[in-house]
Amino acid sequence: MKKIYFTLFAAGVYHIAAAQSFKVTLQSNFKSGIAYLTHHAGTNLNVDDSAAVNSNGVAVFQSKGVLPSGIYAIVFPGKKYTADFLIGKEQEITIKADTADLIKMSVTGSSENILFQQYQQFVAKQGKLLNQERDAYNQSKTATDSSLHENNYKKYNTELNDYRSGIIKNKPASMMAIVLNAMKEPPYPTKKPETRQDSLDNYQFYKTHYWDGITFMDDCVVRTPFFPTKLQRYYREVMPQEPDSIIKDADYKLLLARSSPEMYKYLLNWLTDEYMNPKYMGQDAVFVHLFDKYHSKGLSPWLNEKQNEAITRRAYMLMANLVGEKAANLELLDTANKVSSLYDVNADYTVVVFWDPNCGHCKEEVPRVDSFYRAIWKAKNIKVYAVMTEFDESGWKTFINTHQLADWYHVHHTLEMMKADTEGQKPSFKQLYDITQTPTLYLLDKEKRIVGKKLTLQQLNDLLQVKMNTYQK
Repeated sequence: MKKIYFTLFAAGVYHIAAAQSFKVTLQSNFKSGIAYLTHHAGTNLNVDDSAAVNSNGVAVFQSKGVLPSGIYAIVFPGKKYTADFLIGKEQEITIKADTADLIKMSVTGSSENILFQQYQQFVAKQGKLLNQERDAYNQSKTATDSSLHENNYKKYNTELNDYRSGIIKNKPASMMAIVLNAMKEPPYPTKKPETRQDSLDNYQFYKTHYWDGITFMDDCVVRTPFFPTKLQRYYREVMPQEPDSIIKDADYKLLLARSSPEMYKYLLNWLTDEYMNPKYMGQDAVFVHLFDKYHSKGLSPWLNEKQNEAITRRAYMLMANLVGEKAANLELLDTANKVSSLYDVNADYTVVVFWDPNCGHCKEEVPRVDSFYRAIWKAKNIKVYAVMTEFDESGWKTFINTHQLADWYHVHHTLEMMKADTEGQKPSFKQLYDITQTPTLYLLDKEKRIVGKKLTLQQLNDLLQVKMNTYQK
């Protein structure tokens, strides 16, 4: 069964007249226990309400406020069985179900469910035939039998697809049409990719038609098992991964969704979560943009104070260290307790290392950084500005001397400097560079713009090689 998540129903409801309400009455073969009214959210079922089943097998879910349109599911006592149904404009419905034969479940009070039940019954019948033909094909002893069952399978599958297409064509305004469009795979390009331009044309065709049949101005599609997965695949696999492209696309979809509160809320929440800690370097610029354009303007009113604080704090941690922007200058103390400025480092590229001499991983990685520096970087006017993140000045100097890290710019801060920053409400270097672990490596260009951040040593060296080869060409 799908995993069940408990959520606050009230958080998903916008300003709706108090007189409106929903009521779902369940009549089942159970005589006790707790039943749940849930809605589909990708691979999960999110709980909207729960109700005790009385001795007559009846459970009633009801509350003020309407339920957004979508695919819902009853989770029966014991959480072993579930049954899907639709909720649309009609908000008072009755369900009669026996878990011994759920295909015969009846839903009254909702015209949308007539088509839905017909569809489920057809799919159940067609699915049985498809399984039979697949099993028969696998057990075939001759080429003739294999061909027969393969053709039968194709025939039944065509009938199923035609049935779905018929609903979309003949009932385009129905919830079933919305659901079926959300299920559909985008059309694949038929152009044979003989040249690079052919491949680009095929990609553009697929991307352009990816959302065919789905509107971002309808809340219903959010509460389906298909939309969240489709959205995730679009932004992770179909969209170019450059921040500017993602930002432009996200803004357009959020603009379309502004008239559909559930869609808008889901999109903004998903995009915020996706890019708060992105999978690819530089995409945190998307999150900063979402904060600046939406969250900081009060356009996510469903978030509570704690959630807003977390988003705000994270945004401010990232604003100062976006890839492509100038790095914040650092003016810290060197080993002689004299101020050493990051911006005074004259280098074609500067590797900034945040480390702690008592960190086990740093003890391994920092000498490796020095090996790269001596073998490759030093001769190419690449310098290292190393920041001790903690306050062990004695251990810091001992490590530097032991490993002969003499050619680096070594700097640290003191407790007094940290207190002065706090009292003056100045961000610390840890805030400016989003230092949450050590070692952390940044790469800056000649103008101290951030080329890469939070890189592994190998990634940093590979990036340097690419940049230097590009420059030489």
